[in-house]
Amino acid sequence: MAAIQDGDEKAFDELIRRKIAPLLQMVNRITRDREEARDIVQVVFLRVWEKRQSYDQRWSPNTWIYRIGVNLAIDLVRSRQTRAQALRPLGIHLRSVKGGGTRTLVDLEQREVNGIFERLAEELTEKQRLVFLLAGVEGLPSGEVGKILGCKASTVRNHLFAARKRLREELVRLYPEYAPAGGYEA
Repeated sequence: MAAIQDGDEKAFDELIRRKIAPLLQMVNRITRDREEARDIVQVVFLRVWEKRQSYDQRWSPNTWIYRIGVNLAIDLVRSRQTRAQALRPLGIHLRSVKGGGTRTLVDLEQREVNGIFERLAEELTEKQRLVFLLAGVEGLPSGEVGKILGCKASTVRNHLFAARKRLREELVRLYPEYAPAGGYEA
C-alpha cells in the first residue's frame, strides 16, 4: 500500500490481480448479480486509486478494500428499491399490456422493472452504465462521480445524458408496449 500511495501503478496492478477474484466473489454474494458485482469491483479499485493518499496504515489493506466493496454493494442493493424513481427522469410512463390503462413504474412489480432495466442497461457503454448507476441511481453528485471515474463533472453529465437518451431509445425499441403513446419529448 505504501508503493500505491506513492503512485506506483505496478503495485496497484498487483493489488488488483490479487484481490479481484475474492472481492468479486464477496460483492456477488451481496448483490446476487454478477454483472453488477463486476461494476462495483471496478468502482472499488477506482476508489482505492483515487483515495490512496487517505489510506490509514493502521488499517489492514484487506479491511479497507473490502469495506469499500461492502458499502458499495449494500448501497446498490438498497438502490434497487428506488430504480423506478431513478428512471422517472427518462419520462417513462408505462401502459399496461393488459387492459390498456396507464401505469407508472412504481405500479410495476419490482422484478419486472429490474428485468427491463438490466436488459436496457446492456446497451450502454461501461462508462455510461457506471455514471447512470452512480449519478442516476445512487444520486451521487456529478463532481463526486467524476472523481471516482477520473473525469470532469461535465463529462459525467454528458455520459448521464447519453445514457438516459439511449435507455429511452431502447425502451421504445424493445418494449414499445411500455412507451408513451405520443412518444417522448425532445
